[in-house]
Amino acid sequence: MRLEGTAICLGEDVDTDLIIAGRYLRTKDRGLWASRAFEDLDPALAKRLKGAIIVAGKNFGCGSSREQAAIALKEAGVVAVIAPSFGRIFFRNAINIGLPLLECECGCTEGAHVRIDLGEGRVSIEGNMYRSRPLSPRMLEILLAGGLVELWRCRR
Repeated sequence: MRLEGTAICLGEDVDTDLIIAGRYLRTKDRGLWASRAFEDLDPALAKRLKGAIIVAGKNFGCGSSREQAAIALKEAGVVAVIAPSFGRIFFRNAINIGLPLLECECGCTEGAHVRIDLGEGRVSIEGNMYRSRPLSPRMLEILLAGGLVELWRCRR
């Protein structure tokens, strides 16, 4: 599975409350979540997420275990997220909804062209190659199906 997008660079310890603030969790409107993603970090960021690959510092998605954070990113059009480490529940939530995550420590330049080969565990940012921690065959299967629900629907 190969992916491409434009880099959006974020720092360390981006928690799920920064991804989608708790005040928006009273609704189930995924479009609202997408339009309000990262609102408390940068109000203009949500408009730039479509086709983006987020390249972040360690511990991305830490904090509460709200599944809405991963859903907000996917609904906003984020292609993938790359970080050296993730909050474990966020990691599984993202994979389960079909949002690719890669554990990789790499440099980031805002707006750089990013290429990912999930099967090989490779990341290329403006020609600089990085190796990521490989995803398990099961996780790749879930991502290729478009998420865990879609995988189970295909098996019926």
